[in-house]
Amino acid sequence: MTAVRIRDAETADLETITAIHNHAVLHTTAIWNEEAVDLADRVAWLADRTARGYPVIVAVDDTGVLGYASYAQWRPHSGYRLTVEHSVYVLGGQHGRGIGTALMAALVERATDAGMHVMIAGIDSGNAASIALHERLGFVEVGRMPQVGTKFGRWLDLSMLQLVLDDRVEPDAGSRR
Repeated sequence: MTAVRIRDAETADLETITAIHNHAVLHTTAIWNEEAVDLADRVAWLADRTARGYPVIVAVDDTGVLGYASYAQWRPHSGYRLTVEHSVYVLGGQHGRGIGTALMAALVERATDAGMHVMIAGIDSGNAASIALHERLGFVEVGRMPQVGTKFGRWLDLSMLQLVLDDRVEPDAGSRR
């Protein structure tokens, strides 16, 4: 196996990012969307994230993109400006190689460097592997919302986990946004 590297996503990565995204949409409860997207959607998504200063990163090796991750402001109101919610997805067949952990560690570092205070994870409560990954990285479960989603003909519970990124006492001390 070749070494995995983390770097910023590029337009050339979007075909694989779209495939990874659509696999999660069609086959998992990692994303609660029920419709696949096309390449144009991901092009617009990358442009929007980049324009807003939010990272989109990929894990790559000599074979290509193995996973991707990003974060953006958790809610649209200015009072949430120091809280971000992230997404991380790994290509099928590549799980268990530490790719998700590497992507998450890089996102946490980016968020901390950007002056964010809290990173949020909204995870299907039945996704024990994702919850365990987040807990290994220091996230703590702060709530569970029963039956707030539906997919594949069943109700889904949402576990909310968070990681406090710094120890500042005042909200705007050190803020860069």
